[in-house]
Amino acid sequence: MVSRHEKIGMKQVIRIEWMNKVTSMLLSDMPEAGIRQELDEYLSTQKPSGGQGTRGKITYKMAIGILSSWFSPDQELVDFRNDALKLARKLPEDKWLPLHWAVISAQYPFWFNAAKQVGRLLNLQEKITQKQIFNRLKAQYGDRETVARNARYAIRSFVAWGVIKDSSRRGCYEKGEIFSIEDREMITTLLEGGLLAAEEGKGYASVLFNSPGFFPFDMLTMTGAVIAQHSSRIDVVRFGIDDELLKLKHKD
Repeated sequence: MVSRHEKIGMKQVIRIEWMNKVTSMLLSDMPEAGIRQELDEYLSTQKPSGGQGTRGKITYKMAIGILSSWFSPDQELVDFRNDALKLARKLPEDKWLPLHWAVISAQYPFWFNAAKQVGRLLNLQEKITQKQIFNRLKAQYGDRETVARNARYAIRSFVAWGVIKDSSRRGCYEKGEIFSIEDREMITTLLEGGLLAAEEGKGYASVLFNSPGFFPFDMLTMTGAVIAQHSSRIDVVRFGIDDELLKLKHKD
């Protein structure tokens, strides 16, 4: 069985309003079958670029697969998803984007790895190109056409979410909106999503807080003790004087 870390899986552009709709349905206690049926009807008229129009069934079915990060995650991610959902219940819809980022990163690590490459490039230059992102991801996943295709969907999703934006030159991008986050539960959820996206399930706090995979977020730095208070699934091991290792317990 192929693990989620080996899958690429970003076969469609995903819009933030679709993620919001799925989360809202979950919060209304709609069962999975009902969510799938509702999405089947809804996405058949929703274009990835925005607006409405008729879409092929195969195309929007791929989108449902990615949206299932919320309503049908892998078994090992259910508790994490449930805690993210509890947090969503306490927040207005316009504050959900970081939760979507965490949930989709956990289920589809390719999303987080694509974000890492975008973030690294944006740390080096104001404008980046699609080709630069593709080349870095191909170095990681192999030089396959499917990598470039899925990377294109991830990038267009980032644009649709507003975290990067198109520049005046085709295939060129620049920084989008930055989300400042001080809520400790939200930050812990993001960090845990990053740990779940990492195959080894661990990382130094100093590295994780500065991960380019979180390039759209300006997060308040917290100690490992505070992080552990907000997630029973994370162990904290102190290294040296001023660093801590965050480790998923199920990776022991």
